[in-house]
Amino acid sequence: MKIPRFFLAGAYSGSGKTTLTCGLLQAFVNRGLSVSSFKCGPDYIDPMFHEGCIGVKSRNLDLFFTSEEMVRTLFCHNAAGSDLAVLEGVMGFYDGVGITTTQASSYHLAKTVKAPVILVVNGRGMSLSLAALIKGFLDFCPDNQIAGVILNQVSAGLYTQLKETIENQLGIAVLGYLPRLADCSLESRHLGLVTAAEVSDLQDKLQKLAATVEETIDLDRLLQLADSAPDMQAQDWQPPMPQKSLPVNIAVARDKAFCFYYGDSLALLEKMGARLLPFSPLEDKTLPAGADGLLLGGGYPELYARQLSENQEMLRSVAAAISDGMPTVAECGGFMYLHRQLEAQDGTLYPMVGAVAGDCFKTDRLRRFGYATFTANQDTALCRQGECAKGHEFHYWDSNVNGNSFTAIKPNGSKSWECIQAAGNLFAGFPHLYWPGCPQFAKSFVECCQSYHNQKV
Repeated sequence: MKIPRFFLAGAYSGSGKTTLTCGLLQAFVNRGLSVSSFKCGPDYIDPMFHEGCIGVKSRNLDLFFTSEEMVRTLFCHNAAGSDLAVLEGVMGFYDGVGITTTQASSYHLAKTVKAPVILVVNGRGMSLSLAALIKGFLDFCPDNQIAGVILNQVSAGLYTQLKETIENQLGIAVLGYLPRLADCSLESRHLGLVTAAEVSDLQDKLQKLAATVEETIDLDRLLQLADSAPDMQAQDWQPPMPQKSLPVNIAVARDKAFCFYYGDSLALLEKMGARLLPFSPLEDKTLPAGADGLLLGGGYPELYARQLSENQEMLRSVAAAISDGMPTVAECGGFMYLHRQLEAQDGTLYPMVGAVAGDCFKTDRLRRFGYATFTANQDTALCRQGECAKGHEFHYWDSNVNGNSFTAIKPNGSKSWECIQAAGNLFAGFPHLYWPGCPQFAKSFVECCQSYHNQKV
């Protein structure tokens, strides 16, 4: 497949790659190009932002969750038919799952999909030292695929001088700069606890960013670099399929409180024959008619705890469905929603579904943050004892009944803990799973939904 592509990598977190990526995506969309975007790592926010506000298809690629071959397969599957694919890195370019490894880093992903890399460097507070910083990235791994540099937060006058110095001394192309635009910054603090659609004057900010990058960045050169990327070779996406072809309906919570889903995880369920029925625990009164399964993703239930609690009809509908044996997967925010009580952002306790016999409360720091491998301690609806899935946790809230159906272990083995309640057809806990990385779990979920459907019939 011919897929024009380039990879935006930061020298470190805070380099400005998110703001730059959004500006470039909007600028290319304004030019009439069909663009797909990809985010390195376990990030829900950026893909939601790219899809919901810029209107481009966006997916995650993660080399901790899946193999290199699967990453290439998902990349080709999702980029097919696009004029351009833009990949955004995570953290610093060489930062991987551990302090001393590049595994699952932006560098690792760029090499896996053979994408020319554009290094984004924040020039605030530096001048000639920028050249030394860039040289370090160029020399650290000679096979880095870095084909150009973009400077962030530098003035037009400083940029002209820096461009000449960097190109002459390092032999690397400097493709443009982004001046400081305080009113257009789209960093995580603007998106962290609200969905992208709730950022004020968002479209105006995006269009201003796009107009700026048209003036200050050589977009034609970027397109040339993208076009120079070699053809991709990847297998078709052929996950294990359920034994029966019976279509089933899975209700999926989709609103401001529950919005964290990997696009490829949902696509995998559909590929396996599931029809996804979106509903809102905030606004709707009952689960969708004909639902054979329930998927409660992560999100921000703590911010909408009062409204969720006041929707008594929905609480009863969910509780009744779980009590009746409806196959249910609840991750993080969805797990919190199933508790007897949830402490809201302001400290108030609100009654919730009650399917999980415990309470969920606020803490002062991230709990069990990051990647982990989850191994089943017993047979569950989704897997047999001893089977594993890779995923991650990211939450400030905690529970007094986290469950013990699985044991989680960090990639370096430094920490482990018990987690997930998996009794009957309920699978609920703080971990987020990436279904393409554990397709057997998705297959088992769909088969459970098929069995539940047959029992109803």
